[in-house]
Amino acid sequence: MSKDHSLFLLLLLAFGFSACRESVDVSALEVYDGPINAATDIHLIQSDSAVLRSEIRAAKQLEYANGNLEFPEGIDITFYEKDGTVGTTMRADRGYFLKTENLYKGVGDVRVDNILENQKLQAEELFWDPGEKRIYTETFVTVQDNQTIFNGTGMESDETFTNYKLKNITDSRTVLPGEGQ
Repeated sequence: MSKDHSLFLLLLLAFGFSACRESVDVSALEVYDGPINAATDIHLIQSDSAVLRSEIRAAKQLEYANGNLEFPEGIDITFYEKDGTVGTTMRADRGYFLKTENLYKGVGDVRVDNILENQKLQAEELFWDPGEKRIYTETFVTVQDNQTIFNGTGMESDETFTNYKLKNITDSRTVLPGEGQ
């Protein structure tokens, strides 16, 4: 066999082996970014000096690799007074915990009810910063403070919704007898 023939045969074999390689499905190589853990009937309690301060309840919790949490079936947060009575409640159709910012986010039908002050808030999005103990939104809000209803865009408050500030009030009115019950 001549040198040229051997070289040709060697190249043909090398090409044949590389051409027989299976094609790779690129989608199978994508990094998974879905939940790594799921839990149901979540009940988290936060206390300070053995005094119940708040609790979080959710029907379902999804945990992601980056530490973020999702509450796809809603989230309920209750704040307690020092004597153990319920002071304020928050609820949202869907909730998120953003770990890097230590921030909870509620979306959908979001409601806050300060039972002690007879104040209610309704919004489509609300953030709760447990470190700074405040809640806020930049979206449209409706606030009922005793017998007055305020509509506006943007709001910030302490986490108990006792001291709040509306940013852009668009209108206000008095609640009529039998309305909002």
